[in-house]
Amino acid sequence: MQTRALSKEPSSPRGFAHGPSSSGHAIPTRRATRRRDRRLAFALPAAALLLALAIWPLVQLGVMSLHDVTAATLNNDWAFVGLDNFAAVLDEPELASVVANTLTFVLVVTALGMLGGYVAAVSMSSSTRGGSFLLGMMVFVWALPPVVNGSIWKFLLADKGLLNAAFQAVGGSTSIGFLYDRHLALWSVALVNAWAVVPFNALILRASLLSVDPQVLEAAQIDGAGPWQRIRYVLTPSVRPAATVLTVLTVVYAFRSFDFIYVMTAGGPGTSSTTLPYLAYVHAFVELDYGRGAATALMALVVVLALALVYARDVRRNEEG
Repeated sequence: MQTRALSKEPSSPRGFAHGPSSSGHAIPTRRATRRRDRRLAFALPAAALLLALAIWPLVQLGVMSLHDVTAATLNNDWAFVGLDNFAAVLDEPELASVVANTLTFVLVVTALGMLGGYVAAVSMSSSTRGGSFLLGMMVFVWALPPVVNGSIWKFLLADKGLLNAAFQAVGGSTSIGFLYDRHLALWSVALVNAWAVVPFNALILRASLLSVDPQVLEAAQIDGAGPWQRIRYVLTPSVRPAATVLTVLTVVYAFRSFDFIYVMTAGGPGTSSTTLPYLAYVHAFVELDYGRGAATALMALVVVLALALVYARDVRRNEEG
């Protein structure tokens, strides 16, 4: 007996029409379109908030940098001056020292912040009581507001603070001007800022260390690798992708740092601890020259944006890897 083959059309994916379009792609149904519109509706408030709190202030900052905006003309029409504000900033005699201060500050905070974070992460990777106590202290330090943190360190480093009292107790004749010596002020603030960024770096690197298979460490120990060999050849390569991204984040954090300088030294003595972000604050809110302050802030923003692009590229490369 001859049988007839029954042809059956392939079922179409859920959310798409049965017939393909002329281009060969499935036609989305009303349900898929409604789902996409719902996702768009949920994203609109976040996009509006980002536009209001981030994009629009940047646009306003760019407009102010091209106009003569002072305390007298802030509520009136702004006179267009083009690139005069940028030229005035570049002609400032202290700009070279401010840029040097910024680079030194970023280098110290990044190097000590990453090194201290890695050492603390290795110390906290064990489940001992000491590691748990150190983890709690890291979270506590990280949770402190920068203004409170800076005020505490300003008290400790003051002329009659705890550190100077301890120095004189062991035989020091005079106090050390941590915050008012032009050669020490920048280094003091940078060290405090590095100390403040260590907890965040330690928590991120600790998460990477905990992802290492314990059997790998056990095999390395069986093969005769000591603690330093295990750290160098097993743990360090495992945190390298996270450390690369974290380094860029630390550089961005150090470059835009303002609060510790404001609280501890106010950019002094003179301009010995002034960085580009603090110089923008001085122009805008001390000298009340908002146009020049906006130009200085934009010059600092260009560097931050370049570092942000490096960060985004590293994240995408790590995700693809």
